[in-house]
Amino acid sequence: MAPTSLTTSATIFFLLLLAIPICLEAKPLKLKQTQVVFYMHDWETGANVTAIPIAGLPKKPWAVGAFATIMAIDDALTETIDRNSAQIGRAQGIYVNSSLDGSDLHFLMSVVFTNKQYNGSSLEIQGADRFFNKYREVSVVSGTGMFRFARGYVILETLYLDLPVSNAIIRWNVTVLHY
Repeated sequence: MAPTSLTTSATIFFLLLLAIPICLEAKPLKLKQTQVVFYMHDWETGANVTAIPIAGLPKKPWAVGAFATIMAIDDALTETIDRNSAQIGRAQGIYVNSSLDGSDLHFLMSVVFTNKQYNGSSLEIQGADRFFNKYREVSVVSGTGMFRFARGYVILETLYLDLPVSNAIIRWNVTVLHY
């Protein structure tokens, strides 16, 4: 039993000696900060609807301002406030009206980039959106592609809100740390 244990110990020691130069040559990843601004076009009515209610309270109207309504979204993200400006990606996911008075949405969505600079990368967004406030903050909890291991925050600012038809344009000011 002792020779096997000694052989195992010698093998482990030898492997550790081989690993030391590799560890000394490894370079730590450098944390980067990226800031980007874009505009989300959330359209529930008219041409090219991008947000629709998919569930809500029984026998109650399903609308973004009604408690327990769940909306599925595939909103265009553009470079400027103009809905026809260059598209940089899509906001895809859901938001849920999670307050009894209807004033708070909970975001669960992916920002999927399609523009040249970030194509194929995404950011995962989660948080409370008190949409009647002019400025709100939600979390960047993860990312893919060039945003792997992302963490950060988004300042949301409503620039246009037409409550009767539930259409909105929201500026996203994103600050994200990633490797």
